[in-house]
Amino acid sequence: MKLLRSARFPAILLLIAAATGLIVANSAIGPAVIEFSHVHLGVPGTEIDLSLSHWVSDGLLVLFFFLVSIELQFELTRGELRSARRAAVPAFAAAGGVLVPIAVYLSVTAGSGFEAGWPIPTATDIAFALGVLAIFGRGLPSGIRIFLLALAIIDDVVGIVFIAVLFATDLDFGMLSAGLVATAMFGALSRLLHTRGRAWIIAGLVVTGLAAWGFILLSGVHATIAGVLLGLAMAQTPALVVRHAMEPWVNGVVLPLFAFTAALVVIPSAGDGLSPVFWGVLLALPIGKLIGISGAGWIGQRLFAGDPTHEKLALGDLVAVGALGGIGFTVSLLLANLAFATEPLVRDEAILGVLAGSMISAVAAVVLILARVRHHRRAGTAIEEDA
Repeated sequence: MKLLRSARFPAILLLIAAATGLIVANSAIGPAVIEFSHVHLGVPGTEIDLSLSHWVSDGLLVLFFFLVSIELQFELTRGELRSARRAAVPAFAAAGGVLVPIAVYLSVTAGSGFEAGWPIPTATDIAFALGVLAIFGRGLPSGIRIFLLALAIIDDVVGIVFIAVLFATDLDFGMLSAGLVATAMFGALSRLLHTRGRAWIIAGLVVTGLAAWGFILLSGVHATIAGVLLGLAMAQTPALVVRHAMEPWVNGVVLPLFAFTAALVVIPSAGDGLSPVFWGVLLALPIGKLIGISGAGWIGQRLFAGDPTHEKLALGDLVAVGALGGIGFTVSLLLANLAFATEPLVRDEAILGVLAGSMISAVAAVVLILARVRHHRRAGTAIEEDA
């Protein structure tokens, strides 16, 4: 369990799962596996009926967003985002890391009819980016990790807003209202965990949490938003305990399973060519994120140069963080599935763009991080870490 709570191993596991999915999809058993992922399973007595792949993306992935939301709640109240002044520079960098990739994607896809995929390259995978930093950035100043974490959390908030606003379909306000009521009950129950009858309260949390998920799923809002709302509604102390308990399962099962199912994509033959969607995502993640994050972060640091709450990062460190920001994976894969849900071939090319762009970003980040490690060691600013 300790291994699955580390920053390093989950990132490696995520990469292996995505690579395995891509290999399986393009092997002899690929068609059978892809067909199996489309098998539907419903919940008796309800209107819930999802394919196996959607049970992963609309069901299990809710747990990932639940943990992200708990972390967001902590950072907003006691962490790096607890004041506007502390959040200002990471927010500037995050804004650049969203706007520049959108501009790159739209410039590549202009006139193609596929402009709707612009949200795809805006996301950063927190687990993967922090994992790469942990593996190759030993000795770097702690400010780099803190800055990356704050930036990635803000980036995730943007992704959550995109999912909630852009990909809601045929809204059923009755179901949405029921989901919000169930969420409020979940939050209220979580504040009673210190009282007697704890077992019944835990049972109530499970029931109201599942109810909130089901209602929000049927409302037309993407089901992962249920995880966000539940994480924000839960009382912080028990929420952190739950996060600690669930983290190994999310890192070791949920995220690899999602990466595997999302990467079940057949690579087009050389003669088929690739659409602007692939090239737009491929360029927007490594180039747009690097330029946007490092450039906006540099500007933000100068705008708030006199603020003692900010540890100033060198431009080289900001560039390394920008490269890490181009590792999209989890949220970008979800956005690709949502943006082109009705166009499977285009969706597959977007997914390939996410995988390829994320890998280019990861390789660039490793090179830049190792260069920064050497720089800080020569300058005597590297920190000693336990093995």
